[in-house]
Amino acid sequence: MIEAHGLTKRYGDKTAVADLSFIVRPGVVTGFLGPNGAGKSTTMRMILGLDAPTAGRVMVNGRHYAAHRAPLHEVGAMLEARSIHTGRSAFNHLLSLAVTTGIRRSRVDEVIDIVGLRQVAGKRAGGFSLGMGQRLGIASALLGDPATVVLDEPVNGLDPEGVLWIRNLLKDLAAEGRTVLVSSHLMSEMAVTAEHLIVIGRGQLIADTSVREFTRRAARNSVLVRSDEAERLRAALTAQDVAVASAGWGVLEVTGLSSDRIGRIAADHEIALAELTPRQASLEEAFMELTRDAVEYQTPDRLSTGSGTEGRAA
Repeated sequence: MIEAHGLTKRYGDKTAVADLSFIVRPGVVTGFLGPNGAGKSTTMRMILGLDAPTAGRVMVNGRHYAAHRAPLHEVGAMLEARSIHTGRSAFNHLLSLAVTTGIRRSRVDEVIDIVGLRQVAGKRAGGFSLGMGQRLGIASALLGDPATVVLDEPVNGLDPEGVLWIRNLLKDLAAEGRTVLVSSHLMSEMAVTAEHLIVIGRGQLIADTSVREFTRRAARNSVLVRSDEAERLRAALTAQDVAVASAGWGVLEVTGLSSDRIGRIAADHEIALAELTPRQASLEEAFMELTRDAVEYQTPDRLSTGSGTEGRAA
């Protein structure tokens, strides 16, 4: 379990994290989301004792990270997959970590097999592709068989098979009762991987809730309606004080009415419908809506939902 209480981090006059409190519980995959510059990386560094908070505290499995006698057995982390000795093989990189932390040698072989690097275990890690480097970073995080796993952007550089693999791995780790915290910008992947979300913006908590509740509350759901008499239907629906937008020829996206109500209105006006499909907001849409005012760096062509370059306070 990860428990953050009033976490604050300042760099001079820049506040990267402000009075942030949350709990990451075991048994579920928790997604850690936020726009660029939101304070995600800074928070993860404080969890791992790499940055000292200006105020507040964070504990992992009941203790500060530095207070654990064998931290790699408690917390496995990957913040930067390429933090490796490029001249060492994947096996020797993991073996050096194991030897210096009291982890049995056989565990090195186990994690190499878990991450699918058996065929390249003897090759220099400096020649690895981005995806292979990600797998090696994840192997390092799992080396101590930790109760808590913290991963920053673990799917970067992975091919579709690799993305499916890490998705299943994270779910399996959570099913074993471990605490799993994963940061990612890929909303589509978080939607099918995470069960719970912690969302921050400008260093402050925006949401701490389930994926289902996050998408439900963030944006109104809509209904896709297809009809050869779309314009007549638009007029009938607009009279009900709802939002109606064109979604293609003969297709309307209606917000503010249920599909049942739309069907009854169409029947009252003798308008035949070819499609009437409720549409739930995606995690990406919900994320963009709820973090709209927390984007620090905005692109000029779409100021309300832009993203930018993540700086030190990320």
